[in-house]
Amino acid sequence: MSTITIRTSFDFIRYANVWEDAETLLRGLRCKEGDKVLSIASAGDNSFSLLIANPSLVVAVDVNEYQLHLTEMKRTAIRLLERDECMEFLGFRKSEKRIATYHSIKHILSEQARELFDSNLDWIEDGIIDCGKFERYFRIFSKRVMPFIHRKKTTEKLLAPKSQQEQEQFYHNKWNTWQWRLLFKLFFSKQVMGRLGRDPEFLAEVKVPVSKFIFMKAEKHLKSTRAQSNHILRYNLTGSFGLELPHYLREENFSIIKKNIDNLQLFKGYAEDAIAEYGKFDALNMSNIFEYMPQDVFKKTGAGLVAGLNQGGRIAYWNLMVPRRLSKVFHELDYQKELSHELTAEDKGFFYHSIIIENRK
Repeated sequence: MSTITIRTSFDFIRYANVWEDAETLLRGLRCKEGDKVLSIASAGDNSFSLLIANPSLVVAVDVNEYQLHLTEMKRTAIRLLERDECMEFLGFRKSEKRIATYHSIKHILSEQARELFDSNLDWIEDGIIDCGKFERYFRIFSKRVMPFIHRKKTTEKLLAPKSQQEQEQFYHNKWNTWQWRLLFKLFFSKQVMGRLGRDPEFLAEVKVPVSKFIFMKAEKHLKSTRAQSNHILRYNLTGSFGLELPHYLREENFSIIKKNIDNLQLFKGYAEDAIAEYGKFDALNMSNIFEYMPQDVFKKTGAGLVAGLNQGGRIAYWNLMVPRRLSKVFHELDYQKELSHELTAEDKGFFYHSIIIENRK
């Protein structure tokens, strides 16, 4: 048991959405038909997206049973509802019938998941994609802080289609005001983020100035045309995804994921426990779990993951503000440097330092 599990509470939904780019993940892992994939569940989104490759099995693993209940609720909606109904129920579109829809589909939920949502019908009524602590943190920024920085009209102009040169000019001439710099850095400081967004324990290994790091990453992205169609950024700035959807709900992907949804299984515990239960995997999506770990725990966890990865298999994970790379410790892994750099440059999760792709020799 890691120290973060001991010191951190897991009796609530921390993330109602996955804040890592599924397209980056899919390009990095390059899963193929018939693969066995192990994926950190979080809010389920990227585990659903992994079904696009027609794997024989995706195991979504998490130590937080609330995150697994949320993933189960989303899986149920995908399985039983049509795409438009699913988007309305989850909260991507307006709806007055979410409670009725919930009562019509909850019979296939596990007893524990049903009890959780029966006791929190306001999550359902408001749309479950807004029920996480991290989402509340972003909405405080968009609803209470952003009005002191820019009008909604200015935000929409930032996100509107324009050339690369026009995007950079807009950022420098209209967006990058002293209010933006000051309030952004205050709100995304280590202290505020630890209290309102992430748990302070999640930042224990961070040695860099948090607000400065995130501001520099945001600035680089906001000056790029990639900002214009980024669902993650839009939620950060406006508190809503608008018309920008995560990968698993896009029209070209939903029907494939729905067809394969029964290939997704949920597992409570550590990734190493899932490997012990299911055997070796062909691909591992480890989110950014190493960010929270002291070096000794990182090495111990890494040993279990490397042992659970088939030859030729791939592992993907993100570094936010804590540099971690398994291939520096385990020579069985080959760091895919060029691909990792390419994917990092295109990543919609603009606040991450890098995505790491490694291959099992």
